[in-house]
This record gives sequence, structure tokens and C-alpha cells, in this order.
Amino acid sequence: MKRKRSTPSARASTRPSSSVGKLRIIGGEFRRRQLPVLNSPGLRPTPDRVRETLFNWLGQSLYAQRGVDLFAGTGSLGIEALSRGASELVFVERERKIADQISANLTTLGAENGQVLSVDVDTFLTQTGRPFDLAFLDPPFHQGLAAPCCAKLEANGWLADNAMIYLECEASLAPETPANWSLHRETRAGDTVARLYQRMPG
Repeated sequence: MKRKRSTPSARASTRPSSSVGKLRIIGGEFRRRQLPVLNSPGLRPTPDRVRETLFNWLGQSLYAQRGVDLFAGTGSLGIEALSRGASELVFVERERKIADQISANLTTLGAENGQVLSVDVDTFLTQTGRPFDLAFLDPPFHQGLAAPCCAKLEANGWLADNAMIYLECEASLAPETPANWSLHRETRAGDTVARLYQRMPG
């Protein structure tokens, strides 16, 4: 998980300040690279163990896939996907300083196939656009965001046939997901449950 509390909005300077901590890329082209993570309340990468489990689940299916990282936070999931062969990744993060840090980290890596949008996730999903093959969804906990985000991903045509959707949420929540999403894998780490779904074309 990247963030468990909500934060303000939109984009800013090219060099965000107060970077502390490190995000370590686990596998792929950028393996072992370490990137700065902002000191922002509730902001942290998905733990290495959970990320490793997720990307073992996804395996070779990442190659040439187009993905979106919603509530991107540190961008740990999207950057890991790019490292492992995703063709394009859109990062949606409304907090300006955090979005700028993702952009700076993509520049450091030379990852020109990553695009950062500093916009609210609900605003983004209310639009329509080209479908994604892969979606990472890690909303702030205890704010009731998981179910409506899942519904909008499905209803507004954001998902390709057989798309994979990763949902990370609090263990106390039984998430409501569209009927045509089939649970593929599930794991728990502390108070967090990580689930990987596959969209079945209707």
C-alpha cells in the first residue's frame, strides 16, 4: 500500500522537497534501483513481500500491457510494472508534491513510458478513455472508496477484456466488485488484504 489517508491536490514544481526514505525496485530492468519517497503523512510503498507476491502472480502477463496506478502514492506498483515489461503506465495521484516525485523518479529511471496525472481518481474515472490491460487500485483505508472506484472502472470502459485488477484494502472490508470480476489470487499482510481479479468479458 502507498497511502492510507487522503491528501490535497494537483501538480507543481519539478523538484519536490523533503524527500526521505527509499523505494526499492524488486525485479526487472530497474531491479535494485532505489528511489526517494516523500515524507508525507500515511505515505509508504506497498511492502516488498506483498509486491513480490503480486508480481509473481502476474508473471509474464505484464509484457506489452498498458496499465494504470490509481491513488498512486509512491508509484511503487506502477514503476515495478514498468520495470517488468509493461508498455505504458498512467499514474493518477491528486497530491501535487507526490505526483511531482513520481515524475522525478520516472525521469531518473529514464522511463519515458510512464505518465503522471495530478488529478482526483474520481474525476479521472468519471471520464471515458482507452481501456487498460492492468489496473492497480489502492485507495485510502476507511473512506469507502474501493467499491465506487471498482464500479467506475467497469462502467466507464476503462478495462480491456481479460484485464487484471489489483485491489488492496483493509482486512475488515469485504469489497464489492463487479459481477464479471473473477477473484484470481488473495493474500493478507497485517491489516491489509491484497486481491487480484481478472475481468471476464461480458
